[in-house]
Amino acid sequence: FPIFCVFNRKTGEPPLINGWIPFLGNALIFRKDAFKFLVDQQKKLGDIFTVYIAGRYITFIMDPFQYVYVIRNSKQLEFHEFANKMASKTFDYPALSKAKFPDLKENLHRIYQYLQGKPLDIISDHMMENLQDIFEWKCSQATDWETEKMYKFCCSVMFEASFVTLYGRVPAADGHKVISEIRDKFIKFDASFPYLAANIPIELLGATKRVRKELIHHFLLQNMTKWLGGSKVVQARREIFEKYELLGDYDKAAHHFAFLWASVGNTIPATFWAMYYLLRHPEALAAVRDEIDHLLQSTGQKRGPTYNIHLTREQLDNLVYLESALNESLRMCSSSMNIRISQEDFVLKLEGDQEVSLRRGDWIALYPQILHMDPEVYENPKEYKFDRYIENGKKKTTFYKAGRKLKYFLMPFGSGISMCPGRFLAMNEMKMFLFLLLSHFDVELAENKAVRLDNSRMGLGILLPNVDIAFRYKLRS
Repeated sequence: FPIFCVFNRKTGEPPLINGWIPFLGNALIFRKDAFKFLVDQQKKLGDIFTVYIAGRYITFIMDPFQYVYVIRNSKQLEFHEFANKMASKTFDYPALSKAKFPDLKENLHRIYQYLQGKPLDIISDHMMENLQDIFEWKCSQATDWETEKMYKFCCSVMFEASFVTLYGRVPAADGHKVISEIRDKFIKFDASFPYLAANIPIELLGATKRVRKELIHHFLLQNMTKWLGGSKVVQARREIFEKYELLGDYDKAAHHFAFLWASVGNTIPATFWAMYYLLRHPEALAAVRDEIDHLLQSTGQKRGPTYNIHLTREQLDNLVYLESALNESLRMCSSSMNIRISQEDFVLKLEGDQEVSLRRGDWIALYPQILHMDPEVYENPKEYKFDRYIENGKKKTTFYKAGRKLKYFLMPFGSGISMCPGRFLAMNEMKMFLFLLLSHFDVELAENKAVRLDNSRMGLGILLPNVDIAFRYKLRS
């Protein structure tokens, strides 16, 4: 049971929940169910409190109207240093220190321009082509009803399409096989990701160290130069790494592997949940399919494996039912913790003359899942409502709490300086996957079992399903 500790608290510091296990504090109870733990503390202590977890003091800001004050204080509340340390440890490359690698962090950040605007259209078009190739191959197999496991299906399609779009085709005759091998190793590494993120030494995680090393070796320059037709964003990253002599070949490869994880680690489970919820709700499936069919009809495009479908970004954006259904599944399955680290002792000023005294090194955390499941913001939040983000046939972007309009109401991609730079591409990819799936196939669940969220990734992004589920598909007549 948490111990509420008020000893050694300075004026203006929030109440502290110390926990009863030395060093671990509340780590075990938090890991078991962070959502329940935080809601319970909020009821007892109000919207601001500090929790001692595994040697860290983390102050949670629970009121969504206060988020903006944390997000805009990016000078005193830093994110990149924390992310850099965690990533370098998880993916095995040297920390991006200014002394050793001047401007490397800034140069890599600049490259994200390739995931916006016109360059985003180009990479999205390539993704669409690659997804169509894979679906065409699936169509050639599906002469009658085909049954597959849904998570495995999403993983196989999204991993290969993303890999080929970003890094290029593996020209060997067994190119599919090579990518499948990388995917299988990736899944093994990914299973250990929550432990690595929690700072557990990789030596304690069985074969994870060997698997990570093998994965990184795939991205050595001599292998990557053989791959054909990679993306501008990966090419630009390669060119930047070549300028840093102190960055070894293995280190560069580790950076490329980290970028792959960032590209698919959350997109694959998010695609699964979007598909799962659509198949669980026939009225949602029908509405999204009607919208897709209508777009194909109005643009004079035919559906089916022998026809190439082309979608502009504007057309994708106008699929309001598809986007709403996707946003609703993201609301229900995302569990990211937005972390900032106090760079100095300072007083964070909040709305309503509230103040929080922070010490240097303290962590501040926003936990948007609390907002996503708030019944004041979302009526019956545990219920999937595919049209929750639609109003009068248009996108709904105004949500309220206590009669006040919220600036932030859906935050699956983080916030402010920590917002995922690939979020526009990720949304496009998931929409295109669902578009092609529903335009090519009749799909239905093949078993009737409830799939629940696996909480082992709480705070780290999209939660995985606790079990896989079988579904069937056949070519639409």
